[in-house]
Amino acid sequence: MTKTRIVPRSEERRRHQRVKVNLLGRYMLSDRREFPCQVIDMSPGGMAVVAPVCGNPGERVIAYVDHLGRLEGKIARLLDNGFAMTISATSRKRDKLAAQLTWLANRQILNLPEDRRHGRFTPRNALGRLILPNGTNVACRVIDLSASGAAIAIAPDLLPAIGAAVTIGKTTGRVVRHIEDGFAIEFTRLQHPDSIEDNVTGE
Repeated sequence: MTKTRIVPRSEERRRHQRVKVNLLGRYMLSDRREFPCQVIDMSPGGMAVVAPVCGNPGERVIAYVDHLGRLEGKIARLLDNGFAMTISATSRKRDKLAAQLTWLANRQILNLPEDRRHGRFTPRNALGRLILPNGTNVACRVIDLSASGAAIAIAPDLLPAIGAAVTIGKTTGRVVRHIEDGFAIEFTRLQHPDSIEDNVTGE
């Protein structure tokens, strides 16, 4: 099976290579109104956004996209169900975005289920600190980790709701489901294998 590699601007024959994605996020128009959105097509230089409210071509947009973080640009054209926008970024940021898109594209090609997109492992130090939606800082146990999320064991009376925003160690995410001993969290951004344990358990 051939894997995809998304290349940044300096390497491309075409202006940018595009890849089909399915990423949730939110965006803010120039009047500071904020709306939820879904990114369905993307390259290091632009993306197609399904959106409930469209701005005007040339209007500045700031988007926050799951796994990719903050992206800024301008509306290039309007679509039937949203808009296409450019992405303004430094060459370094564009290179990083190309690498992230490669990861996302290959994840889809391999057709891995949600909780097996990235290899899971048990951390050396399973003890962690969890910040709940109300700001309470509590102890927890990290059952396993991957680049995209973790399984967390916690006391039943502290269990956060599905969809709640939480922080484990230095890593933010949201609760995607409840499990027997606690819950599963999906990180806001993909974590690098070399730093994930430091970011989550502090070891």
